[in-house]
Amino acid sequence: MRPAVQPVTSSEQWEGARAVRRRVFVEEQGVPEDLEWDELDATAHHVVALDGGEVIATGRLVELEPGTGRIGRMAVDAARRRLGVGRAILTALEEAAAARGLSHIILHAQVQALGFYERCGYTAEGEAFDEAGIPHREMRKRLKQ
Repeated sequence: MRPAVQPVTSSEQWEGARAVRRRVFVEEQGVPEDLEWDELDATAHHVVALDGGEVIATGRLVELEPGTGRIGRMAVDAARRRLGVGRAILTALEEAAAARGLSHIILHAQVQALGFYERCGYTAEGEAFDEAGIPHREMRKRLKQ
């Protein structure tokens, strides 16, 4: 499957992204609703993967400091996992980071997803930590300039 990935440009796409995040993080993984939504959503660069106009995945990029961005809130509907959708979202966010002149990406990966991010060129650093009741590891990647 080669999903169409694009920046969020409409309220319909934003609502679709929120619906995916709610299904994956709140309903499926038990993340408290008040932890899922934060002030960074207002300024983050959000992308969505579309299948026939339906939002099936999302992710966001936040600039932390000059040169460094953080990718997060990556969510893919359960029925679309292991089809390349997550990689397409990650690639689009990395391309957006590079276009903004960022040279490094960090992310907080759920421990169960470490292999996915490692295959995409990320390196785990430090010990596992709890985020919203789920074990995570910080991961980093230097973007090609």
